[in-house]
Order: sequence, then structure tokens, then C-alpha cells
Amino acid sequence: MYAIIETGGKQYKVEAGDVIYIEKLDVEAESEVIFDKVIAVAGDDGIKTGAPYVEGATVTAKAVKNGKAKKIVVFTYKPKKNAKRKMGHRQPYTKVEISAINA
Repeated sequence: MYAIIETGGKQYKVEAGDVIYIEKLDVEAESEVIFDKVIAVAGDDGIKTGAPYVEGATVTAKAVKNGKAKKIVVFTYKPKKNAKRKMGHRQPYTKVEISAINA
């Protein structure tokens, strides 16, 4: 059984036991998270899709940790003007472990 959930403006295909990195949530580590924006649920009896979300379907997960991704370099410049700027960026994330899919 798998489900497609939406969080942080992105969609993820998840199964029970999966560990995924999502956009940072405002939760503490080791706490429970419930995703109610379930777009589709697939099981042995087929796929159930919502318009836009499946009624009554939730996905339960446990927040493992909050962290920051590796640093990327953001370099902007304007040609022929001797104008340049170099910055770094570390995207915050939340690592969650999917525990159950409740259809």
C-alpha cells in the first residue's frame, strides 16, 4: 500500500517504513506528524484519488530530526559592470519516518 501526500508545496510517494526529507515543519524531533493532504491512496483493491484530496485519508509519521542540507553557492553577477555577489545557502529540512497509512 502506498499514498501520495502533499507537503511544503511538493508531492511525495510514501509507503509505511519510508524515511523522507521534506521542507522544514514546525515540530520537535521524536514527535508525531499527521499529513491530511492525501492526493491518492493505492492498495490491493486499486487506486483511490481525490479531488483534490481523499476524504478521511491520513498518513501518520514520526519526525526523526530537523536539520540543514549541504551548502550551495549562489553567485550572481552583471556582465561588463564589475558587479558580483557570492552567497551561500543551506535549506532547512525535516527528516520523517512514515509509520502508517490510514485510508
